[in-house]
Amino acid sequence: MGTGVPASEQTSCAKGDPQASCPENGTEAVQVTDCPIPEDSPPQHEQGYSSAEDSGQLMASYEGKAKGYQVPPFGWRICLAHEFAEKRKPFNANDISLSNLIKHLGMGLRYLQWWYRKTQVEKKKPFIDLINSVPLRQIYGCPLGGIGGGTITRGWRGQFCRWQLNPGMYQHQTVIANQFTVCLRRRGQTVYQQVLSVERPSVLCSWNWGLCGYFAFYHALYPRAWTVYQLPGQNVTLTCRQITPILPHDYQDSSLPVGVFVWDVENEGDEALEVSIMFSMRNGLGGEDDAPGGLWNEPFCLEHDGETVQGLLLHHPTPPNPYTMAVAARLSADTTVTHLTAFDPDSAGQQVWQDLLLDGQLDSLAGKSLPSQKGVGIAGAVCVSGKLPPRGRHRLEFSLAWDMPRIMFGAKGQVYYRRYTRFFGPDGDAAPALSHYALRHYADWEEKISAWQSPVLEDRSLPAWYKSALFNELYFLADGGTVWLEVPEDSLPEELVGSMGQLRPLLQEYGRFAYLEGQEYRMYNTYDVHFYASFALIMLWPKLELSLQYDMALATLREDLTQRRFLMSGVTAPVKRRNVIPHDVGDPDDEPWLRVNAYEIHDTGDWKDLNLKFVLQVYRDYYLTGDQCFLRDMWPVCLAVMESEMKFDKDHDGLIENGGYADQTYDGWVTTGPSAYCGGLWLAAVAVMVQMAALCGAQEAQNKFSSILSRGQEAYDRLLWNGRYYNYDCSSQPQSCSIMSDQCAGQWFLRASGLGEGDSEVFPTQQVVRALQTIFEFNVQAFAGGAMGAVNGMQPCGVPDTSSVQSDEVWVGVVYGLAATMIQEGLTWEGFRTAEGCYRTVWERLGLAFQTPEAYCQRRVFRSLAYMRPLSIWAMQLALQQQQQHKKASGPISKRGTGLCTRPKRGPKEAMANPSPE
Repeated sequence: MGTGVPASEQTSCAKGDPQASCPENGTEAVQVTDCPIPEDSPPQHEQGYSSAEDSGQLMASYEGKAKGYQVPPFGWRICLAHEFAEKRKPFNANDISLSNLIKHLGMGLRYLQWWYRKTQVEKKKPFIDLINSVPLRQIYGCPLGGIGGGTITRGWRGQFCRWQLNPGMYQHQTVIANQFTVCLRRRGQTVYQQVLSVERPSVLCSWNWGLCGYFAFYHALYPRAWTVYQLPGQNVTLTCRQITPILPHDYQDSSLPVGVFVWDVENEGDEALEVSIMFSMRNGLGGEDDAPGGLWNEPFCLEHDGETVQGLLLHHPTPPNPYTMAVAARLSADTTVTHLTAFDPDSAGQQVWQDLLLDGQLDSLAGKSLPSQKGVGIAGAVCVSGKLPPRGRHRLEFSLAWDMPRIMFGAKGQVYYRRYTRFFGPDGDAAPALSHYALRHYADWEEKISAWQSPVLEDRSLPAWYKSALFNELYFLADGGTVWLEVPEDSLPEELVGSMGQLRPLLQEYGRFAYLEGQEYRMYNTYDVHFYASFALIMLWPKLELSLQYDMALATLREDLTQRRFLMSGVTAPVKRRNVIPHDVGDPDDEPWLRVNAYEIHDTGDWKDLNLKFVLQVYRDYYLTGDQCFLRDMWPVCLAVMESEMKFDKDHDGLIENGGYADQTYDGWVTTGPSAYCGGLWLAAVAVMVQMAALCGAQEAQNKFSSILSRGQEAYDRLLWNGRYYNYDCSSQPQSCSIMSDQCAGQWFLRASGLGEGDSEVFPTQQVVRALQTIFEFNVQAFAGGAMGAVNGMQPCGVPDTSSVQSDEVWVGVVYGLAATMIQEGLTWEGFRTAEGCYRTVWERLGLAFQTPEAYCQRRVFRSLAYMRPLSIWAMQLALQQQQQHKKASGPISKRGTGLCTRPKRGPKEAMANPSPE
């Protein structure tokens, strides 16, 4: 599903109990009648559109006729009664073949020892917990909150269920008291009162739970989501629109820790109606952070510029990162806002339920609550009420804001201030102002979101699933444990800053950005993976990408000679060597930026891809921004890391060799000698160095790298090209001739950077196209019926490569990058077909919406939920834009709708002379 609702009219009965159950309180229980399924489908002739697949599975349970208020046709749509048939499990040791288990036995024993020391002695959480993987929960929807201020994920059934308030640290917990409840009154009597949740919990049992999910659906198009409720027998439809300020090229509002809920109530009956929506919220999550007590709530009212906002402040003073949550509503001439300051969320909830039932409002007592007692929870509620005429519509508006301005990471060694404090202050009293700002500006945000998304959504040549995937996969930029921090002037080392003129002004103007490799792989800015994901940043928030690059350059020039025993090899080596790109900038449970390389499995100082990926990203970022100062600042760093990389060309044939272990991003897949992946990245990086040397006036370096490139191209072709594709590597093992789906990664980046064809051709175009066709034939079409994307490795006999724990996996982010490469080379249909398999597997079949994993196998398992790499889908969008540019002979093209200002393809020299504005 995911893109529209069925095109044909159907009639069916409600499944299960067709009644809306109510407590014995005088409200009526209403029989549900037969209803046709709504008709609101996208055009049938769109490329790749299939009504049966796009709208059949996830909406098959929907029995209602309501379409909702202004719900868009494209996105990910699911009935609240849907159940996913396939229940997979996280990858663990039981899923490793005996041969691979034997290969990794030493690593397993070392990991167990390390895990025990970390969890039982140090009382810390492992950066990767292979023993306690996050279990499958097929529940997640769009997260709330901008970039870097923390996130709260609301599930597609309405649960508040995934929390990242402390930076980078996740709590997967549904807080049952956090709910919306509707109360309907006619002729002065309450006729219907229902918690808008399908749950039936053991607490708050006086509340009317168990909403009929067959008459409601959820629709996500990040950063917005809609939930439509057709209230059985009431002639009332509720549409809740959830809005988060994720705004490309905006470096202020995009940082705000807020979300807005806009309720449009439609009265389809012939009788006037009073409606109330109550938003209840627990102070804290009910866990160990709340146990000591001392939590308290208080009402607030803020009037500014003619707008009034009322609500509750939920103060959570627990160290080291205290915060205040604000639940608020807009007060207008035709609405009433009331509140209940405190109630016990673990009780039966009779007090608050009866209070609302009596007159559709809450008591609104003045003054603060008492601080909570040890072990006793505290919650509050805000209610908005309004009146609807017959056949009328009314709007009720809520906001949720949280103010945790001052943070410390796990080591508690340094204090940081979040980006939004630049605009709302660092004192911890900004929650009312954040609430007021959100409710006043959300309409402007929506206009900007629509202007950004509409060109893609209205492009009839694009398949419907792609429109959903492109925007919904962006959730990870905010919900990747992301932090966006202010940079104090005295925090940058003078000896390193001096050589990079733009570093200090850029970091101080735009802040410091970091996101996790994955919610389960807790390392910030994992660079071998960011290589794929970075397309989203450079296209939508280019200044954050440049900030990250400057941070990486700083870390490259530093060293940490502390000795560490690495888990895979058992060898002891320094944590970080100078002039080598780090794997990551640290663990949020430690002290990021001060202690880099939280990754302890391999010594990544000897990895073959990290340095190359830095060089390639630097040039791509320059090409897409036209920022000359950035390029000149990065040039010495690129020279340094390429000099470090030279030692891997042991036979001086112009081509580096892998070291006989998993020394690249595929850290469980051994590579020996010259290889398609690292060799291709190397040649692409050398070609980029030739271009940068020319731009920087470094003739000697240009000559040097030109010579290396010429020799390397000959060696790469001679050693790896077999007439159909590039062999995996040059080892004597059977898997050396495997077809690797990622073998053209170097060409991918060259083409994204305006190179790789014509005078700047590195890999012969005919060979690239032939390799991509082979990958499509074997890794895509011959794998799982062509319906699951591209498997990482496929033997030429048409059987997946099972020589490692990763070669028979599908990596979603790699597949999106592969699809982009296909589009670049004119294989557009193949590219969309390849990527579609991943989207449909993850979002429609496996129930992994808003937690796209790093990997899944053909059967049984997935690995590493909510992962960074799938942001590479934005490389597909860049490829499409560049394809469109290529078709136009002249004139600059502004692709404002996709968040990127592009220009006609031209050489880097012209780009330096005529940089396009951001």
